[in-house]
Amino acid sequence: MILRLIPRVLVALALALASAPLAFAVDKEHRQMMADIRMLQEQNQQLHHLLGQIADALKAVNARIDEQTNVHRKALADQKLVIDNLGSDVRVIREKLDDNNVRLGSLSQEVDALRQGVQQLGSRPAPGDATPEAPAAADAAPPVLPPVPGLPVGTSPQRLWDAAYSDYGLGQYDLAISGFESFIKFFPRDDRADDAQVYIGNAHLQAGRNDKAVEAFDLAIRTYPGGNAIPDAYYRKGLALQNLKQLESAREAFETVIRNYPQSAAAILAGQRVPQVTR
Repeated sequence: MILRLIPRVLVALALALASAPLAFAVDKEHRQMMADIRMLQEQNQQLHHLLGQIADALKAVNARIDEQTNVHRKALADQKLVIDNLGSDVRVIREKLDDNNVRLGSLSQEVDALRQGVQQLGSRPAPGDATPEAPAAADAAPPVLPPVPGLPVGTSPQRLWDAAYSDYGLGQYDLAISGFESFIKFFPRDDRADDAQVYIGNAHLQAGRNDKAVEAFDLAIRTYPGGNAIPDAYYRKGLALQNLKQLESAREAFETVIRNYPQSAAAILAGQRVPQVTR
């Protein structure tokens, strides 16, 4: 019995000895794979850690960029505010300078009016005084220019303008025309001279004297071509011509306003009138 078991044991032992190298090789490969896997896991962890550092660095950079952007934006806003304030201050200064220039011009004209009044008073002989004999030619003083006749003593441009404008507002058109004509006569270089001439035309227009209104507006256009009242002169000339049934001439006056002064209020009103005078 024992003798019969021996061959079987030997065969099993031989088979075990034959499979031992194969099992050893498989186990070695398995250990190598596990080592590779652990290495990959460590590298993966390192990559994750590196990516986290990069993300933190990017967040810090973005935060600094946002901070710098906000600083620049605030600086630009402050600069814009300063520029706007400077522009506003410049406009205020310019307006004050313009106002001062107007006041200086008015004061200068009033001084001239007072000077003319004083000269006018000084040129009048005292009652009962005998007429002096003419001095010799060698001792004759230089002639003094006589003051403008008809100007009341102490009359200033503003007073003359206010009086004429008040008459115009009250519908006293003949008095207003006389006042504005006196204003132009005595103060032809005043900035309101063109307005005075246009008001003369308006007074004729309001009084129904359309032909006189056309003449007055034409005089304003010829005399003050660069005046600020000229757009209104063209428009109201068109109204007077329309009242006179001269539709073609009225249309030309309206179109002149629209073409030459498109941004004026008179151009807007003229545009509404053109269809009424277009045949």
